[in-house]
Amino acid sequence: MSEEELEKLRRRKLEELMRDMQKKREVKNAPISEPIKVTDSNFNEVIRSSSLVVIDFWAPWCAPCRMMIPIVDELAREYAGKILFGKLNVDENQRVPAEYQIMGIPTFLIFKDGALVERLVGAIPKNVFKQKLDKYIRED
Repeated sequence: MSEEELEKLRRRKLEELMRDMQKKREVKNAPISEPIKVTDSNFNEVIRSSSLVVIDFWAPWCAPCRMMIPIVDELAREYAGKILFGKLNVDENQRVPAEYQIMGIPTFLIFKDGALVERLVGAIPKNVFKQKLDKYIRED
């Protein structure tokens, strides 16, 4: 291979690396568009990680909880970058539900700047859920 061919190859490889790095940077900075897993151990970190956070207290055996899964997933996509959604399985994590006196599921706790601002209990129609969330977005 000639020097000229080697130089072209180096340039092409460098351009590919730069494109790959840019893509990784864009993905890293992309807003979270699906609910994240929340546990007793990461709960405090999660509620402080974004200015507006919704935690879904649920269990796999709970029919109303399962009904809410597609709604919560849709809301997480629609509010990506504005609201962080998390799901906490109450069967696997019992400290936080006890601390917040979760008596029925699904229960949704809304945190603004790390402070609890609203509690919603039971299966909720998407439009009602959105009205509750929009109230906190407008306050920003």
